[in-house]
Amino acid sequence: MKKLLVISAALASLSGCAQLTQLTSGEPEPVNMYGADKPVVDRFGAITQEPMYQNDNAIYQGKALNKHIGDYVQNMAQDLISNMEYVTDKTPVGVTHFALTDSDLNHTNLLGFQIAESFIHELHKFRIPVLDFKATDYIRVTETGDFLLSRDFLELKHKVPMQYILTGTMTKHQGGFLVNARILGLESKAVVATSQMLVPFYVVDALLPSEDERTDGIGLIQGK
Repeated sequence: MKKLLVISAALASLSGCAQLTQLTSGEPEPVNMYGADKPVVDRFGAITQEPMYQNDNAIYQGKALNKHIGDYVQNMAQDLISNMEYVTDKTPVGVTHFALTDSDLNHTNLLGFQIAESFIHELHKFRIPVLDFKATDYIRVTETGDFLLSRDFLELKHKVPMQYILTGTMTKHQGGFLVNARILGLESKAVVATSQMLVPFYVVDALLPSEDERTDGIGLIQGK
């Protein structure tokens, strides 16, 4: 009987130590959401038991992700719809790029470009009419491809029948980027819907610039 009591006490002590270790570690154990023979995914959506991946030029190196910026924009769109006023399936909406908060609101980055693209997709899924004001009246056939969209304002219509605009800002945060989205009336400037979300750094860093924009850290200076 004494031996059984000693063993029980030892097991209880070990269990208490394990619980104390888990509490003091501050980070929960990864949960395998896909079964024993599948990769383990942590609470942020990163696969924790997969090899590291990198491209040929080592521009990106990290774990494979099962979430991307579109997943976060999807949640933000649902939040916008839940508190939206006046916008209906009869009121066209335009979507602009998201600006950096600490700039003059005329600067963005690759994240700001992709957030706008993802919001166009999400609004259309909710059957909200979205007008792409970057569409031209013709297709440019070039050696590098056939294109309809343009950022040259001289090629675009001066007036587009939009009543509301979806826009927003991005603030760099210790854990990622704090994204603030809102829909406002184009004439009244009244805010009719809002949403906010923190996008983790590893999701932002997974966005890679195109090949033409890579300089590998070497600045190019025009010669005389």
